[in-house]
Amino acid sequence: MAGIVKASIDLTKIPKEKIVDGKKGKYINIVLNINNDPDQFGNQASVVVDQTKEERNAKEAKVYLGNGKVMWTDGQFPDPVPYEGNQQRQQPKPAPVDDLPF
Repeated sequence: MAGIVKASIDLTKIPKEKIVDGKKGKYINIVLNINNDPDQFGNQASVVVDQTKEERNAKEAKVYLGNGKVMWTDGQFPDPVPYEGNQQRQQPKPAPVDDLPF
């Protein structure tokens, strides 16, 4: 998939304890959610601070940083890259339907 999402975030909402010191700078892990239907303002994306497994299990409120719009896409969406945090969310690919009469 190729695509472009244009978004803006509110820097004042970034929790200081979520900023990580890396080798080349300071970082924050975020999640970009892409929705099928736009909201009342035409936004199809939302940006939230990534939660730990413990925060998700405790059903803590997400910290919303901003919204965005899909500006362009080639019409495809990639399969998730396997990693520890998304194993339960992967869904099996449907079997191809062979409805040819021969």
